[in-house]
Amino acid sequence: MDIPLPDIVSALGTIMSTNKENRNDHIEDIQHHVKVYMNVFIALAFLTILTVAVSYLEVSFIEAFFIAITVATIKGSLVLSYFMHLITERQTIIWILVITFIAFLILLFIPLISLTDQVNTW
Repeated sequence: MDIPLPDIVSALGTIMSTNKENRNDHIEDIQHHVKVYMNVFIALAFLTILTVAVSYLEVSFIEAFFIAITVATIKGSLVLSYFMHLITERQTIIWILVITFIAFLILLFIPLISLTDQVNTW
């Protein structure tokens, strides 16, 4: 006794076999991302050790400051690029940097405006 099955059942079998192939691709993609995240983690750990090591160096304050700022900039760039997924957002980053620079200039000149207001009172 054969029961006729609708075409939907055979299509479902095709979808399920395609899902297995997609799942394998998905697993490989996840493994690639995990490898990238582990490399970034190792780099961040190394840079943290470098930051601590710099604090023990016999250098002037200015030199230590610039080394620390450089290491912090590299660490921040790694976190922003990989953990916050901004590595592919080139146009957005450019606009954020332009707006940040404009805000920096405005904040830089606010004290000058207040200084020029007080010139006539002295």
